[in-house]
Order: sequence, then structure tokens, then C-alpha cells
Amino acid sequence: MVPADPDGGGLMRTDLLTEPVSGLAEVLTAVDTFDRTLVGGLVRPQPAQAAALAEFADALTGSPLAGAVAEAAEKAAAGGAGEEHLVLLAAARTALLGAAHDALAAVVAQATGRPDAAEPYPAPEPAAAVNVLAAARSWLCDLARAGWQGIHHELVADAAPVVSAMLPDPALRRLAVLLDGFAAELAASCPGATLERIPVRRWADLWARGLLLAQPGALAAPPAGPVSGRLLPLGVDLHEHATAAQAQVHGVFEPADGGPARLVRASVAVPKPDTVVGAGVWQLLRPRLSLLAAAGEGRAMELTGMTLTAAGDLHWQDELAKAGEPADPFVTARVALATAQAAGTPPLERHPARLAEPVFLEGYAVHQDGDEDGLRFELAGHRLLVDTDRIPVAGPLTPEVVAASTSCIGLLRWDAGRFVLQPLAVETVVRKKTVAVHGGAWAGGTTDKVGVKAEKTATDAVAVLRERAGRLLRK
Repeated sequence: MVPADPDGGGLMRTDLLTEPVSGLAEVLTAVDTFDRTLVGGLVRPQPAQAAALAEFADALTGSPLAGAVAEAAEKAAAGGAGEEHLVLLAAARTALLGAAHDALAAVVAQATGRPDAAEPYPAPEPAAAVNVLAAARSWLCDLARAGWQGIHHELVADAAPVVSAMLPDPALRRLAVLLDGFAAELAASCPGATLERIPVRRWADLWARGLLLAQPGALAAPPAGPVSGRLLPLGVDLHEHATAAQAQVHGVFEPADGGPARLVRASVAVPKPDTVVGAGVWQLLRPRLSLLAAAGEGRAMELTGMTLTAAGDLHWQDELAKAGEPADPFVTARVALATAQAAGTPPLERHPARLAEPVFLEGYAVHQDGDEDGLRFELAGHRLLVDTDRIPVAGPLTPEVVAASTSCIGLLRWDAGRFVLQPLAVETVVRKKTVAVHGGAWAGGTTDKVGVKAEKTATDAVAVLRERAGRLLRK
């Protein structure tokens, strides 16, 4: 956001978001070239796969990885890639996507006019090696050799004991959840030989990420320290799946020592039954994060000694926070968002899909194109696609409300080769009065008839499940 006047507000440079990014297409083409080699597997590569591996290695020419990647690609093309070679190929792929992330992040910084992080993201302290990581790497290497067309239930099932061994250790749980979800997707697609459509980029992302996170030290906790001050919520980003839900509150943190305001996040994730959907998920999330109630009520939180990582994530502890004064997110967006300092990005998080930059837009024209793209906001003659599919059903915000809006708080993302806006909250005119509608308005509870009905349904479902679970335990 570029400040437009001394009284607040801003102007989004949407022209920068619609221009081609130099070198980006070439980087993504190189990544796609490698990803195609994983479809058929690397145990007996075909000539086309060998040529693709050589082309991928050429894309790294001039980089510090060039020599090692060329050797790894040669070994893979001959069908003799060991674990060390596959790790190098995964690292090279991750480095290319990291470069793409950095280029896109630079465009976002220029378009918003927001200051960069004060210093580069520091390297974490290496953690001790864990034996179970070797088993995880072995399974992922077996997947690469078999290829997505060669997956079968026995191969996918080999992940189960690895995940079971990791889950009890909090330090390994992040990788365990990734491998568990990846294995579940693969199991649902077995046998691979019968697949009509393969999510090539997604599975390659999960494979490479898992292989790198399974390296000793990769799961080390990021640098962090205690902070005190005022947290001003902007909006809630809710992710819901059949067996899990996560809420992430984006906000502006104002340090008590008078330091620069910073963009921060606080998250909570919980397992859930597949019968709990919509507004019912707040019942599972709410008891674990008091910030959700503050965000739903439009209230600040006063933090004392809360841990904040270099990546901008708050390790939330309810006992270190208390409710503060009312704080309108749209006032925060107009006054504080433009100058809030962005956090650094951890090295292994540098991926275009990770971009989620809080922004504020107003004074736009709304266009409903009527095609598959749908809704767009137009500012200064340039149109920005609005991703209404990301709006959760667990709140009063709907595509229709967004289409009637006059201002918007959202997350700027990169998806399918273009920047898109995910709305978190909007202002709209109802009966000649401007009202705010938040996607997370029901996070702390609601009197809205639809929300109350959904919560009651969820309460009944959870009560039945608890009663059945208790009966089984008693038996």
C-alpha cells in the first residue's frame, strides 16, 4: 500500500501486479521440466526423462549448485540415483521456487510500498539428527523411483510406521503431518497406473518439501524471542478439511518499547470429525486461541512476554494475553497497515504458494466478468482477480457481499500464474450506512441466526461422537 494522504488510506499499485515478472516464466518452466520426470519414476528413466533432467540441470548453470546438480541429474538419468542425488535435485528445485518467491515478494513490496524486514531471516541452530528421519527419506526416495504412475498401496503404506514413530515427538510432528497427508492423497489415488489426471506440481512440492525437512537440522525451531505490546487483529484466514481445521489470525503488532509496527500471525490447528462443518469448526478452535474471540469482537489484545519468531509467528499462550480496547480492523488497515514491517521468510518456506500479504484496498470498481474468472476489482485501470473460492462458509462474508463492497482487507496471493486477492473482510453500504462484514465474525461466537443454527448442529454432532467414543472406551 502506498500512502495517498496524511490522513491515512492508500493506493495499491495494481499495475505492478499485472506486469510480467522478468525470468519468472523460465524458472517455473524449469521446475515443470523436473516435475514431469517424477511422473514415470526414476528407476528406469526413458530418453525423454533423461533429456528433461539435463535441461533442468542447465537451468542451474552459474549457480553454486550447478556442478552437484549436473552430476545428480546424470546419475538419475542413468537410473542410478541414490538418496544424496535425489536430495540435491529436490534442493535445486526448491532453490528455483525460492528465487521465484523472492521475485514475486519484491513485486508485492513495491506494489504496497511496505518496508521490508529489518534484517534477513537468520539461520536456525542445527538440531540433533534423528534416526527416524532416515526412514522418511528412504520412503520418499522409493516414491521418486516408482513415480506417480507406479504408486501402489503397499508402497504408500510404508509411510505409516514412519509417521507413527514421529507423531509423539513435538519436534517431528510438522514433518509427520506432512507425510501423513501426502500418503493419504497417494493412497486415495492408487494404483497410479490408472490415474487419468495427476497433480504433478502439488505432489512434487510435497515430495521435495518432505525430503528436505527430513534432513538433520531442517526442523530446528526458528529464532524467537519474547515481545510485549498491542496486537491489532486484521482478519481471520480459515482452512478446513475433512479431518482438520486451522485458523490463522493476521494482525499488526505495536511493540511497547516504541519500535516499528510489525505484521504478525497467530495460528491454531485442530483435528475434527468430518461431520463438523461450517460454523461448527469454531467450537473446536475457539477454546485453544482466545485471540479468535478478540478478532470476532473487533478488539485489541495486550501481550506480555509472548514469543514471536523471526518469521512473524506468535506462539500463542492465553495467559500472556488479555483483551484490550475496541480496535476496528478497518481503522488499523487505513492507519497502520501501510507502514507495518514485514517479517522474514524462512529458507524452506520460500515458495510462491506461501505468499499471503495483508493488504487494504478501497475506491475500486467491481467487475463481474461472467466467465470462469469471476469477480475482479479495478484500480487505476488495472483489474485484480478476487478469489471468492477461499471465502469460508463459517462466517457471514459471501461472494455477493464482496461484490457489493466499497473497501476490502485481504491477503494478496499468487495462484495459477497471477496475483489474486483473498478477502478477509469488506465494508459495504446497507440502507445508506457503511457496515463491515468479516469472514471471521463468528470466531468468538455469534447471535446470527445462520451461525447459531450451524453451531447447534455441530454441538449435537460432537455430543453424539463423544458419547459413542465413551461407550467404546467403556467396552
